[in-house]
This record gives sequence, structure tokens and C-alpha cells, in this order.
Amino acid sequence: PQGGGDTLGMGGPRGGGRQRYVEKDGKCNVQHGNVRETYRYLTDIFTTLVDLKWRFSLLVFILAYAVTWLFFGLIWWFIAYCRGDLDHLEDHAWTPCVNNLNGFVSAFLFSIETETTIGYGHRVITDKCPEGIVLLLLQAILGSMVNAFMVGCMFVKISQPNKRAETLVFSSHAVVSLRDDRLCLMFRVGDLRDSHIVEASIRAKLIKSKQTQEGEFIPLDQTDLSVGFETGDDRLFLVSPLIISHEIDERSPFWDVSRHQLEKDDFEIVVILEGMVEATG
Repeated sequence: PQGGGDTLGMGGPRGGGRQRYVEKDGKCNVQHGNVRETYRYLTDIFTTLVDLKWRFSLLVFILAYAVTWLFFGLIWWFIAYCRGDLDHLEDHAWTPCVNNLNGFVSAFLFSIETETTIGYGHRVITDKCPEGIVLLLLQAILGSMVNAFMVGCMFVKISQPNKRAETLVFSSHAVVSLRDDRLCLMFRVGDLRDSHIVEASIRAKLIKSKQTQEGEFIPLDQTDLSVGFETGDDRLFLVSPLIISHEIDERSPFWDVSRHQLEKDDFEIVVILEGMVEATG
């Protein structure tokens, strides 16, 4: 699924002195602080790895393979050491656990060959080493799991269509004008690519602090702005730029707002466009 977002400038001045709830490029300007239950990120480790920045994802990708290779290489060397294979390197009558394994470096190389199924043929396990056979099975199974997990993470991260939103263009400003003798809040959205956004839908949120009748203050309260949900106009066929309209009627939060109040009021309109990328799904 592809999501594109933008904030439409309305109300008072939009300068550097006012912080946005959502930046103009669609990024949410919200930072989580004082998160005590950080273990929850580890319970969903797959999503956590996908959400990491690229440099950290590549670091985890490299470490996952390097650590498993080193770990099993150490075990292969330990088996050879305990069996006395390293003391019979020149004894051709001796049957080692792994042929041509003469130290930790060769054990590390054998671990890489085993997990990546390269099989150069120089170092090979013999049938006189049951502990080696068990270790070979364990490394093959664990190596497949590491491959599936890490390759899956990288594939999902590469296929994320975050940059697709760069070619979805929103108008810089929204306007209030008459359309069919009805007062409407309008803005425009367009797609610059030839490949379309399939099943595109759009919705709008009014972000504004409010105080309830009981005196409770709600910061950043979210209110839906109808952009055609009742009539189906929120489902877009986005092959050319479209004008999205919100009718200011009795159900609209702008119904009781004057033009003078609109210019001074402090609020933000967040527009969210969702759909499927036709080229990649």
C-alpha cells in the first residue's frame, strides 16, 4: 500500500515560528519520548528491522551473517581440537571430522561454505564424525532461517514505495470558493507518473486543539473533513490532476467560522492519499 500525505496551508501565517503536525513532505513531526516499555519493539523484531535506517539495516544484515559464520566456525574448530584432528594433520591414516581443516581460519571458511552451500570440495565432512553430522544439520537449518529472515527484511525494505509519494503533488494552498452555489474548501492533487495509483482514496483531517463543555482541554484533536465519502467521490481515478472539494455545510467544522476568524485561527488540515502502486503492487 502506498500512502502520500501533505499539509495544506490555511489559517494564519505559516512561517518558521509555527511547528507543523505533519511536514509538507508528508512526514509526521511527532517524536516519541519517555518510552519505557522498549521491549515491545523486540517482540515485533521484523517490523523494527524494516523501520531502521538503511545504515543500521545494513549493519544488522552484515552482523547476522558474520556472527553465525564465526559462531559455527568456532564450533567446527572446537570439534577438531577435541577429537585431536589438529594433532594428526600429517597422519594420512587418521580420519578427521573435516578433511583439510588445519586451524580456525580453515574452520571459519568451512562454516561459510556450509551455510552458503558453496561447496568448493577441498574441505568436506567425513562419515566418522557423528557430532559433525549433527552440527552440519543444525547449521543448515539455522542458516536457512537466517537467510529467510534477513533477505525478507531487505526485500520488504527495498520494495517500500516511500519515494513513490515524491511524484504525488498537492497544491500548496487550499481555497474557499463557491462551486455550484455552495461554499467549498478545495485543493488539487495530481500524479506525475504514467503508472497509476490503483484504488486511490483520499481523506482529510482537521487538526485543532479544543476544549469540551466539561472544561477538558484536548490538544491536537482530529476531526474528519468530508471529501465525498457519502457519495463515493473520495475514491479517485487519478490519471489527471483532480480538485478535491469539502462542502462547508452544517456538518462542517468550518460552518460557524468567519473569514476573519479563519485567518487568525490556529489549525492544520492533513490530507491523506492512499492506494496501490500499479507497477509493483
